[in-house]
Amino acid sequence: MSEISPAAEHNLIQIASELGISLGQVRSTADLLEEGSTVPFIARYRKEATGSLDEVAVIAIRDRLTQLKELDARRAAIVKSLTERNLLTPELDQKVQGAATMAELEDAYLPFRPKRRTKAMIARERGLEPLAQFILAQEPTGDPLAEAQGYVDPEKEVETAEDALAGARDIIAEIVNEDGEARSAMRALYLDKAMLTSKVITGQEEAGAKFKDYFDSSEPAATAAGHRILAIRRGAKEGHLIMRAAPAQEDALAILEKMFVRDDGPCAEQVKLAVTDGYKRLLGPAMEIELRLVLRKRAEEEAVKVFAENLRELLMAAPLGPKRVLALDPGFRTGCKVVCLNRQGDLLHHGVIHILGAGQVREAEATLRHLVEVYKVEAIAVGNGTASRETEALVRSLELKGVTVVMVSEAGASVYSASEVARQEFPDLDLTVRGAVSIGRRLIDPLAELVKIDPKSIGVGQYQHDIDQGQLSRSLDDVMASCVNAVGVEVNTASPQLLSSVSGLGPSLAQNIVTHRDANGPFRERGELLKVPRLGPKAFQQAAGFLRIRDGVNPLDASAVHPESYPLVEKMAEDLACQLEDLIRDSKLRQGIKPESYVSDEVGLPTITDILAELAKPGRDPRQSFEAFSFAEGVHTLEDLQVGMRLPGVVTNVTNFGAFVDVGVHNDGLVHISQLADHFVRDPRQEVKIQQTVQVVVIGLDLGRGRVSLSMKSDPFADLTGRENGDGEARPPRRGKGPRQPRQQPRPEPPKPFNNAFGRAFEKLNKS
Repeated sequence: MSEISPAAEHNLIQIASELGISLGQVRSTADLLEEGSTVPFIARYRKEATGSLDEVAVIAIRDRLTQLKELDARRAAIVKSLTERNLLTPELDQKVQGAATMAELEDAYLPFRPKRRTKAMIARERGLEPLAQFILAQEPTGDPLAEAQGYVDPEKEVETAEDALAGARDIIAEIVNEDGEARSAMRALYLDKAMLTSKVITGQEEAGAKFKDYFDSSEPAATAAGHRILAIRRGAKEGHLIMRAAPAQEDALAILEKMFVRDDGPCAEQVKLAVTDGYKRLLGPAMEIELRLVLRKRAEEEAVKVFAENLRELLMAAPLGPKRVLALDPGFRTGCKVVCLNRQGDLLHHGVIHILGAGQVREAEATLRHLVEVYKVEAIAVGNGTASRETEALVRSLELKGVTVVMVSEAGASVYSASEVARQEFPDLDLTVRGAVSIGRRLIDPLAELVKIDPKSIGVGQYQHDIDQGQLSRSLDDVMASCVNAVGVEVNTASPQLLSSVSGLGPSLAQNIVTHRDANGPFRERGELLKVPRLGPKAFQQAAGFLRIRDGVNPLDASAVHPESYPLVEKMAEDLACQLEDLIRDSKLRQGIKPESYVSDEVGLPTITDILAELAKPGRDPRQSFEAFSFAEGVHTLEDLQVGMRLPGVVTNVTNFGAFVDVGVHNDGLVHISQLADHFVRDPRQEVKIQQTVQVVVIGLDLGRGRVSLSMKSDPFADLTGRENGDGEARPPRRGKGPRQPRQQPRPEPPKPFNNAFGRAFEKLNKS
């Protein structure tokens, strides 16, 4: 390990203390990161060095190191500035070096920071500094008015004694504002006691109607939910709301007066006036800005965490696997786009069917039967957009034996179809055909297809456009890499986009791998990757364990065993007098291995344990097994829903205030956090996950706004407290009344059924 500076060592000690882990774990992880190792590689293949830290801990160390380096960089810049201006005293240097946070560092620097011309600066230029110090001394017998007479000087624009006192108070107000202890006390008060309030700007009631829940709201800032903070910030940014975050003024002044006012004399009265002015004009606004930034950061961290966890669940959704798939992108006016894919997801056929008239439906039925037979289709994927339920009814009416019918989320498919990736894959195809291909491939392998789409376009977050986009992208990139490397990538079939998320690679090396593969044929063993241009030993070390070569020269190449451990596994086989294939195939042989016998200075028990687990199930997919799901028959549109209905659904998004569930009516319903379970729920993610199938009960309908309120309680009407009020917040139940019934809407005339199987299925689907 190379020598590190005292400051860097201090940072490592601080991180170890904050995370509750040993200094050795932090130091080893920091060294590995410094060497260019990736998070997945460190967590999977360097457990001896890190003490088996997982990805979450490694990321926490990485991010905290970055923050502390930024703090050190700012500290160095401040020291340089003070030194150049001959302001750095030993006492000030000690204060700067001892600052543990950016706020403390800026507080120490504030009195010396170059600033625009202030009232206090003008007062000092007029020679009023001694008067300010006289008043601050607060001598019981001191007479500030009499003292001020000596500073009257019309040439300096001090016309009267009162002008002199006003200038002195300006100086005192700035002293109060720049006092480190005062700022620390105010910071603590704001964090603990501030109220987050919002009010509608007069005249904005109609334009800002979507923020009506915040037209006159107030709650403690310390406990305000992240989604409400972001909603209020958005309302203020758009010019509909006034946002404030401050404690009661009397509480703040009481603290400051205790710090600066020492008696009841005339001088003390002047100090009290200066303290009040300093708080209102300088310190209060500064602390509110700080608090609003703290609230924003907290809310953003919550939102990023929600988005990241939802994305992980979506990426790790169960794949159907290599099946021949017919995919449909539904539509009425322009028809349904149809594509047929082979087991690798390659496009074999594309076309269009229409389902608006009896003749068109009969033709569509014949077309689908023909395609299923010709391409030996094993599964049909139906996108969940417009006309999805009608299209699903048509497909199910065919009663195709041995063919699984699945409704697939279209989220992000349109983004992919218009992307450069899609244009490169299908330069001559229409956007809608590309979208249908994406739907089909998403059924075969969600992860392999979703990596082609910007995660922010998938729509599984909350207020994603109101948060720091850099922070969000970094977090989502971490999740994407974590999922891809956890599953592993088949190097001979993977797309450049999938390969680019593999540890140690990236877009350039990923494309080089594909180019080499196209020119030279499939890779036969991992070692051949070193022949790829620009893929050197370091990249190979980081990537090799996550790349799979099935049916290759070495059976270990299909597993997560890293090539650096091949000699160890070969030694195990040699000791058991068997071949590698036998060691993988025969569990009884593996039972004869004593892990502790292979521990060395280079390889510890954690790695050996991982190797044996991998040999038991080489290249295993950690994702769940695929299970087909169907929506309830007879439920097609919002008008088909009734309060009290119990329905199957699929969780499409999880937020801090609840979960959104697709029940097959195009509009996702909200299960408020208070309706997720019969017991108290603090975090919705502890109860539900993206893509989870659930049973829900309809407890409220708003046909005008297209909103559906759902419950997962066993008896949701026993204590209905979870109706959402616009942002997902609960309203109290109406006293003495049952659940609110939906406003009656005239039911549309049902379409005349076609005299065929589809007509009968469609009619059944629309019955309430």
